[in-house]
Amino acid sequence: MNAKTVGSGSVRRALRGTLLGAAVAAALLGTTACQPSGEDDNAAAPTGTASAGKNPSKKSASPSGDTGTGASSTPDDATGDSGETGGGNGTDHPDCRAADLTTAVELQDASGETPRHFLLTVANGSKSPCVLNDAPQVRLGAGDDAPVVEPLGEPDTEPVVVEGGGKGYAGLYVFGNDEGGEAEYDQADRFTATLVAGEGTELSGTLVFHLPRGLRSVSYDDAARVNGWAGTEGLAMRPVSQL
Repeated sequence: MNAKTVGSGSVRRALRGTLLGAAVAAALLGTTACQPSGEDDNAAAPTGTASAGKNPSKKSASPSGDTGTGASSTPDDATGDSGETGGGNGTDHPDCRAADLTTAVELQDASGETPRHFLLTVANGSKSPCVLNDAPQVRLGAGDDAPVVEPLGEPDTEPVVVEGGGKGYAGLYVFGNDEGGEAEYDQADRFTATLVAGEGTELSGTLVFHLPRGLRSVSYDDAARVNGWAGTEGLAMRPVSQL
């Protein structure tokens, strides 16, 4: 009976050892089988990332200056539209109105000399900028019968923008005769100036320039000339002072 019990226990221990050995072997095989699969996955990840960076659809979307909206990136104001006013003066500001301007005249010759050179000044009484075009149409006297002064050369094609409260200037030469004695010459007791609108195609408003204090009248002749509007006294008078 003891021999039977010992034999039976031996069989059980042998069977248990066999089963444990099989389980360990199976576990080792499972681990070995899973490891290559994990390595392949890890190796495939960089390849997949690199190929995504070389995606042709993304590469083709990046070049060119297309904004994607169907509109040009060039601003509308670069198409040649200058924003001209109805007067066509080439700026964003309206032409000056005679009603907004005050006038002044300054004699440029020294005391005792024949009055020949005058500085005409207009001041913009409005708060907004306005434009003076070309040269004013100056008459030596009042009324349409007064002679018109010829411009001194071609007037500046650039309009003069007079800021609100600012000033514009024109130079005037009235007398070129150097003869003295008792000769009589035409006399003017004031100057008038008609503003030119737009690109010189229209006339717009007339200004009156009273002579400086101490002058009741000035002599004039056909040598009279007027310089175009300028933004400074120097620019207005420099060409005229050489006459």
